[in-house]
Amino acid sequence: MNNNDVIRRIRYTFDLSDQMMIDIFSLAGTTVSRSQVTDWLKRDDDPAFRLIPDGKLAAFLNGWIVEKRGKKDDKPIVNEEKLNNNIILRKIKIALKLKDDDIIDFYDLADVRLSKHELSAFFRHPDKSQYRPCQDQFLRNFLQGMQRTYKPKK
Repeated sequence: MNNNDVIRRIRYTFDLSDQMMIDIFSLAGTTVSRSQVTDWLKRDDDPAFRLIPDGKLAAFLNGWIVEKRGKKDDKPIVNEEKLNNNIILRKIKIALKLKDDDIIDFYDLADVRLSKHELSAFFRHPDKSQYRPCQDQFLRNFLQGMQRTYKPKK
């Protein structure tokens, strides 16, 4: 799953306009233009499509955390240069103030059965033996469940 899929799903699920997305980036200290945002949101087969780098997606997710939860103790925001699915999942969890049961409900909506123990493995430190990398399909199912929760079909 590429970064563009993640940002597209978040934008669609929460009805974020281009300007709202630009504002979210700025909350993490990153300046982006409207054309950059629209190029990242285009379909993969569009000639103007551009991949969003990990650092920019990290800035968006960090800005989204600040928007949803507020800035934390005047600490400067550090936008990661390298992301993986586990980090993306964790940042969305933080932004939406999700509990383990909420995430398991998301997976249930995507017809995936996941126990709390399996879920906690995604949030462990990579050096721990219980750590489990979040595969693309797990992140995709999480985003699908999130979409079904926050933007149900009418």
